[in-house]
Amino acid sequence: MVEDIVIQNDEIISVGELNKSAKYLLEHNFSNVSVIGEISNLSRPSSGHIYFTLKDASGAIRCAMFKNQNIKLNFSPENGDQCVLKGQVSIYAARGDYQLIVKSIEPAGAGNLMQKFEVLKKKLEQEGLFDQAKKKIIPSSPKHIAVVTSHSTAAFQDIISTVKRRAPNSQVSLSEAMVQGDAAHVSIINALSRIMNFNSNNPDNLIDVVIVSRGGGSIEDLWCFNNEDLAREIFSYPIPVISGVGHEIDFTICDFVSDYRVPTPTASAELVTEFSFQIQDKLEIIKTKIFRNISNYINGLNQLIKLNNSKLKNPLTLLREKSQNLDNLDLRIQQQQLMIISSKKGQIEKILTNINHNNPISKLQLISNKIDLHLINLKRNIKEKIFLKKNNLKELLKSIEMLNPLSILDRGYAIVLNEKGEAIKSHEQVEQGQTLTARLSKGTIDVEVKNNN
Repeated sequence: MVEDIVIQNDEIISVGELNKSAKYLLEHNFSNVSVIGEISNLSRPSSGHIYFTLKDASGAIRCAMFKNQNIKLNFSPENGDQCVLKGQVSIYAARGDYQLIVKSIEPAGAGNLMQKFEVLKKKLEQEGLFDQAKKKIIPSSPKHIAVVTSHSTAAFQDIISTVKRRAPNSQVSLSEAMVQGDAAHVSIINALSRIMNFNSNNPDNLIDVVIVSRGGGSIEDLWCFNNEDLAREIFSYPIPVISGVGHEIDFTICDFVSDYRVPTPTASAELVTEFSFQIQDKLEIIKTKIFRNISNYINGLNQLIKLNNSKLKNPLTLLREKSQNLDNLDLRIQQQQLMIISSKKGQIEKILTNINHNNPISKLQLISNKIDLHLINLKRNIKEKIFLKKNNLKELLKSIEMLNPLSILDRGYAIVLNEKGEAIKSHEQVEQGQTLTARLSKGTIDVEVKNNN
């Protein structure tokens, strides 16, 4: 039906029908396009959808990415980002807006590669492939060095010349591999496998360290060294591996999984030849230490002989010293005897004192004295208590007399009561002619109310 409307140019159609027809054609002819451009006018409403404009030097298109798609993003796009979008060209029929319904967004160029690099780095790090405790020790003086690189690279020539100059006795073998391109990582893995086969077939000439190397370049040039399969191969490789890829500022996944990372290919050759390069200096240092130690030992023996000679004495002198020592011992024995006798006398006096102190008669006399003292104190305390209680009793009687309401009547006052025996406190409680009772200090009298004003 829609196709018929488009074909029949003479037929008059509504705006809505025109937009629907255009939408049908666009969605069926541009259902899965990839477009590169710069993001601008980005907005994120509360619905979770993303709306923005994708532009370049020659044009712009409105874009919409719905929530069910953008939740899959592994980064947050921002204004100014150069990105590659995949989606379906469509028209928003209600307004006739030409737009791209976005299914996926990826950063364009190196930015996307760096993002993939960080994702893989984080993944392998969490798995423990970068753990320093799992790194193999690089031999200090390797006899047979294998280099994994291309024979035509400057990196290989630098390694050869450095090894010849610093350790001419070391053997260097090349296990050639491609070090750039989509299949380079497979080539490097194969080169590592060839080294293992060589060791299996040559037990008397084992390769004891491997250098994986190439010169510097862009992230795209070095991308094969960020391959996950290659990283896992290097991590599980039984021979120590040195990564000498790129320049000092370049880092790859191979750098992190290798047993040692150096900033340049030349540095890798310097590392494995350092011991041999410094062997002459080390021999001189060792020789100097040996001569110094021998000289110190001889000097020590001479000093010991001189010391022993100084200790040798005349036999008469030794006899006199021994005699003096005996006299000193005799004096010390006499002093010790006097000290022991004095100590024993003190102990005897202490025992006699304890016996006298514990004599039953003395104890009974002491107890009798204490009882007499307690009786005197008890009598005195009883007298004091009785005296205090009498005084307190007198004070209480005075207080009772003062508080007794009837004592007021002795001063001429009276309490007026009605026939119910209630005390009259106000003239309003009585009536004229009413008979009341007045209680006096002694006895009562009846009174009649003449006036209650």
